[in-house]
Amino acid sequence: MTFARLDAGDLDLIVGTLKEFTDRITPLDRRMQWDESDTCPEDVVRAMLGPEVGLHLPFLPAEYGGMGGGAYDIYRLSCEFAQIDLGLATSMLAVALGTDPIRVGCTEAQRRRWLPRIASEGLIVAYAVTEPEAGSNVQNVQTEALRITDADGKVTHYQLTGVKQFISNGSIADLYTVLAKTPDGPSFFIVERGTPGLTSGKHEVKHGIRLSDTAQVLFEGVVVPADQLVGEKEGEGLKQANEVFGFTRLMVAGFGLGAGTAALNKAIAYSKQRRQMGTLLCEKQGYTHKLLVPNSVRLAAARAYIEHVADLLDSGNKDRQIEGAIAKIFATEAGNIAADDAVQALGGYGYCVEFEVEKIRRDVRILRIYEGTSEILQNIIGLYRMRESVRSKGVFYGAMADQVEPFAESGGPAAAKTARFLSTALALLFHEKLGRQQYALFECATAIVEVETAVALVRAAGLSGDALLQAQARVCASDVALSVPTRLLKLFSASCVLGTAALEDFRTAADLPGAIALQSGRLADLDFIARAITTGTD
Repeated sequence: MTFARLDAGDLDLIVGTLKEFTDRITPLDRRMQWDESDTCPEDVVRAMLGPEVGLHLPFLPAEYGGMGGGAYDIYRLSCEFAQIDLGLATSMLAVALGTDPIRVGCTEAQRRRWLPRIASEGLIVAYAVTEPEAGSNVQNVQTEALRITDADGKVTHYQLTGVKQFISNGSIADLYTVLAKTPDGPSFFIVERGTPGLTSGKHEVKHGIRLSDTAQVLFEGVVVPADQLVGEKEGEGLKQANEVFGFTRLMVAGFGLGAGTAALNKAIAYSKQRRQMGTLLCEKQGYTHKLLVPNSVRLAAARAYIEHVADLLDSGNKDRQIEGAIAKIFATEAGNIAADDAVQALGGYGYCVEFEVEKIRRDVRILRIYEGTSEILQNIIGLYRMRESVRSKGVFYGAMADQVEPFAESGGPAAAKTARFLSTALALLFHEKLGRQQYALFECATAIVEVETAVALVRAAGLSGDALLQAQARVCASDVALSVPTRLLKLFSASCVLGTAALEDFRTAADLPGAIALQSGRLADLDFIARAITTGTD
């Protein structure tokens, strides 16, 4: 299989350059000062886009002056950057996101006009879509783009009027890709800084990612030439936005994984230094099995699923919105839990600024909100996966089960059993029309995400033969073997859509006694994982 991605050595060089630059230019004490004063270091953002670092180049096609990186490269850079600082990483996300409509939607002439400039000049780009009333629902955009015609009725310009909210790089961008309503539907426009009528509005004082710039962007009669309509065709905006969701949500998933990993690593390091009642915290099950091991398992599952989606995208499977949504929701939720547990793990020190986990906890919270809230993603995942499973007559999850069942050392039988039960539950959900209730759809989405990430981890562990990864996969698979049937049994019982006999049949299919039996050996695996992650040995 051919993958469109950078050479491994080139990618390692870029990651090394990023780490060297941030160690030198943005050491922790400076980043903590910027965080305290709610300052976006614009000079640093511009330097990251300059010739010394060129961090934006992997995101741009090679034929326009970039490096032509693939989804895997985007994920790796996102993960590594988030481990350093999620606020600065968000500035890079905004540049990549803002460039995407140009990359996927523009005509060839438009690409050759704009992308080489972004590459060579290091332009800061902003993605101006979100609005005060529309939120994440891009179909409700209210910013208007009115046609301006010449004497012959030919459209020569557009006049943009409206307000964009929560725009990353909003007050420092050189270039904006703006979604606005045209007579033929939502469309993207390219607007340069300095265009009359374009101003930045209120600067948002945020809970976290305070090193990123977030602001309103105001359009008051902003006139742009017709050739700055992306694709030079109206009504293509939603299609263009949807086309990049697989990539951008994978990028945010990488943020969740990176931030969660940074938090977990700090908790592990602390556990090897702090003594209580004569022993180190890393030797206490109450610490390791509650605050370290579960997070290592969740983050391993997040990594496995993200890399699975990156492989799909880089092998030419571009329409992966649902997989991107699953990667995003699981990794960002996992990152939030890991950061919260890290604060708990450090006790009073964790609550203090100087130990940084408090900052990571504030920063990571946004990941469950931007680029699609967890709730929007649950709605999408539940609806589309239910339809796909039913349309395939159970083959969709059955094939997943068949694929991982042979990996007995990695929890394959447990993951396979749960995947097959999920298929049964989704068919029942559809036929009983329970999926019309949003609560039911959300519960099923949670089960879907748990099963698919567990399958990815089991598969990765089985193929790798790595002892730690196999133990993490066994724990993950045994978790979902119990949590998924329990969640779905609770849902169907609560809904009262099944008669007594049908509910009993469903309970039999769930096989909770079998799920409990699959917990055998779990404590030994927890002990093994705790020892491996705190000592670095299997």
